[in-house]
Amino acid sequence: MISIKDLSFSYKRSKPLIKELDLELPSGNIYGLFGLNGAGKTTLLNIITGMIFPKSGACYLHAQDTKKRAVQTLREMYIVPEQFDLPKITGNKYVETHRPFYPRFDEDLMLTILKEFEVDLLQNLLQLSFGQRKKFLIAFAIATNTKLLIFDEPTNGLDIPSKSQFRRIIASLNLEEKCVLISTHQVRDLGSMIDHLIVLKNGSIVFDHSVQEIEKRLSFQKINSDSSTPYLYGEETLGEIHAILPPSDNRSLELDLELLFNGIISKTDEISEHFNGVKS
Repeated sequence: MISIKDLSFSYKRSKPLIKELDLELPSGNIYGLFGLNGAGKTTLLNIITGMIFPKSGACYLHAQDTKKRAVQTLREMYIVPEQFDLPKITGNKYVETHRPFYPRFDEDLMLTILKEFEVDLLQNLLQLSFGQRKKFLIAFAIATNTKLLIFDEPTNGLDIPSKSQFRRIIASLNLEEKCVLISTHQVRDLGSMIDHLIVLKNGSIVFDHSVQEIEKRLSFQKINSDSSTPYLYGEETLGEIHAILPPSDNRSLELDLELLFNGIISKTDEISEHFNGVKS
């Protein structure tokens, strides 16, 4: 669905933010785009949605260059940005104004999500708290039924119950012809819902693998801090090491995406070499 070819972008000539990036995102998946603050995640999302243009290379949605911002392309994508402004109107008026742009808009679905979020559609949007406004926008985004759905730091501003509700709602979507891309540095909040992990570091994709592939190639175990067991990456806690190891016969813990993300950032070459089948 999304195809990015040899993409480069910079705000300053001397320092490229994104460098010769290639990425393919087929439909049917929930992708987690992870990276530290300043890694270029939001910039990449803005290029994908055609809000800013690359210095070189291109991004395509269904073979259409997104920077052309054609109507048939824009109506098949929706992004919920981390920071946003909403007009001083009721939720009902907002829906009435914006829904005609999206041919598959599902008002019943939106009402169901808003009910779960406990957001009043009749209230003026600017009278809602930031978290309530964000939940309204998330509900509207999902109701558009676009092929590409993007969330940038969606759990920022949400309380703990709302974060759980968001995960349940996204997990319930029919993804057969959709692509959901979630950008965040809050790995713990969203790790359980994604099925493909992409890590952006210094403007480059340093990791791009499905959860299924990760579970085949890695194991996550607790080992004694004085153990001689070799591991790819570990974090010591209370005399134990939470470690990432190659697959083993020992019983593995559940996939720990936060630990894996930290490992990828800290031990980029070692993790990449392991996935490429090269011995460290």
